[in-house]
Formats: sequence, structure tokens, C-alpha cells
Amino acid sequence: MKFNKGILFILIGAACFGFTPVFAKLGFSHGYSLGQINIVQMMISFLILWSFTLIKRSSFKGLTKKNVLQIMITGCFVGLTSIFYYGAMQYLPASLAIILMFQFVWIGILLEWVLVKIKPKPITILSIVLILIGVFFASNILNGDINGLPVKGYVFGVLSAFTYAGFIFFSGKVAVNVDVWTRTSLMVTGSTFLVLILFIREIPSVMPLQGDLLGTALGVSLFGAVLPPLFFAAGAPLVSGGVANILTSIELPIAILSASLILSESVTPEQWIGTAIILAAIALNELGTNLLPKRKYRNGEG
Repeated sequence: MKFNKGILFILIGAACFGFTPVFAKLGFSHGYSLGQINIVQMMISFLILWSFTLIKRSSFKGLTKKNVLQIMITGCFVGLTSIFYYGAMQYLPASLAIILMFQFVWIGILLEWVLVKIKPKPITILSIVLILIGVFFASNILNGDINGLPVKGYVFGVLSAFTYAGFIFFSGKVAVNVDVWTRTSLMVTGSTFLVLILFIREIPSVMPLQGDLLGTALGVSLFGAVLPPLFFAAGAPLVSGGVANILTSIELPIAILSASLILSESVTPEQWIGTAIILAAIALNELGTNLLPKRKYRNGEG
């Protein structure tokens, strides 16, 4: 069985995204607003990605006015996901914000089914069910008190699921032959424009740039807006959208582990059980998808 490096790229990108709740929570604890964190995050991302793109002299071959616009619009999903995801964490416990965003698993499969008419295989449906069960336990919702929490937080969490699923879906469909660094830089350009427009009134408040805000923004930038899009841009064209959504579920156990080790949050046995279920579901989807066709072929031979 030939290893698909796209799987590795998506796993790394999703794992990076799992660290963003840590930096977002730290930023809010220092008293910074959602707009301030997102503005500085996107500006840092813009500077880092374009610097590397120009230093590497990445190719601009294959770019047209049409697909440049498409790439930038796809990048807007990154900015929207950051806004909605961090916004949910302003009002909800991190575990609940994560479980809401993780609805992107079934939303992504639904997008692929509706938009490109790819019906999910039974093994994929089973994996999704297992992942959702795992997410339920890993979110620690059984031991948490969710009564009285702002409705705004739930709305932000659900919206982050839709925008994250949209980014994963379209990143594997738009201008896939364009250089990865160039694509990712154009994506973050679209995301930066969107954030600056939405939070235009808060732009003056980030200057002069304070150390705590810079550190927070640098963390969410690298792990939220630079590395995930870069790895997704490289890996998404190599796998189907449904498989990409399954693989990105690795973000949840990474988020729980980082919260435990860095923020010193307690992790219950139920959370570790949920994490194990998610990882088992990922393995089931990959192994099952590759083994089932061979089994059918052998039966046909017999």
C-alpha cells in the first residue's frame, strides 16, 4: 500500500491548529479583544508567508485574475474561522467551543455530497459516527455545566464549523496546480483584508504593539493562520474532501493535550476515552477504505 503524503500534511496542519485555543485563551486573559487578536494575527501571517514566498522565489505560474480571486476568497474562510472560533471561546469553555467547531466533520461530508455528488462510503459514515461519539466524550460535556451560557457563544461555535469545513473543501478544489507557498500567501491575503475590513474601528487600538499582544498573536498566527493553510494547501489536493475532514479530527486530542500541559487544565478519563475513539475512527477509515476494495476483488476471483 503506497503511503499518501497528503495524509501526513493534513494531520500536521490539523495538529498545529489544535494549539490555537491555548494562545487565544492567553490573549483574552490579558484583556485583549477578539478584533485586536485577529488583526495582529493576520498581519503577522501576511508578513511571514509573503516573506518566505518572495525569498524562496516561488513560482507564480498558473495564476490568473480569476483564480487569484478564488484563492483569496478561499482564504477568507480562514479569517472567518478564527473570528468565530475565538469568539466562541470568549463566551464558552474551550471544550464546548471545540465540540461545536468539530461539527465540521459531518458538514464537510455533506458539502462534498451536495456540491460534487460524492456519496460517502459506509466505512466513512461509520468513522464519522465514531468521531462524533469520541468528540462528545472528549469535550468533557458530561462533567461540565453548560446552563446559562450566552447564545452568542453557541452561534459563533456553529459558524466556525461551517467556515472550517468550507475552507477544507475549497482548498482542495481551487487552483491546485499553483505553487503551495504562493497559494497560501494569497489565501492569507484574502483573510487579512477580510479581518481588517470587519475590525476597521479597532485597528488604531493595536498600536503601539504591546509584548503580550504580540506574543499571543504570533502564537495564533503560526498555529492558526500560517502552518495549517500551508499544510492543507499541500495535502488537500492529494486526498478526497471527506478523508481530509476525517484526518483533521486529530486537532481535538492535540487541543486537549496542549490545554492539559500548557494551561494546566485537568483532563478527565472520559476525555481520554473520547480521544482514543477519535484516533481509532481515523485508523478505521484509512485501513477500511484501502482493505475493502481488495476484499471485494478477491471475492470476485473466487
